[in-house]
Amino acid sequence: MYYLYILECADETLYTGITTDLKRRVCEHNEDNKLGAKYTHSRRPVKLVYYRDFKNRSKALIEENRIKKLKRSEKLKLINIK
Repeated sequence: MYYLYILECADETLYTGITTDLKRRVCEHNEDNKLGAKYTHSRRPVKLVYYRDFKNRSKALIEENRIKKLKRSEKLKLINIK
């Protein structure tokens, strides 16, 4: 199972990614280690605001790419759906 997720950073920016372990990945973004993304490192704390599960990596990557191309306002609409 793969998860597509969106995090809200402390500076109110949004970060999108995929993972197989959602809880672990959010912790990695918030902890002081080299496993979190460079983008979120200086924007902690982050909080999970949206996620969706997929049966395979390919579909998760396709959706991640689609979401990353959205405008911020469109991403906020998507987040509010859940």
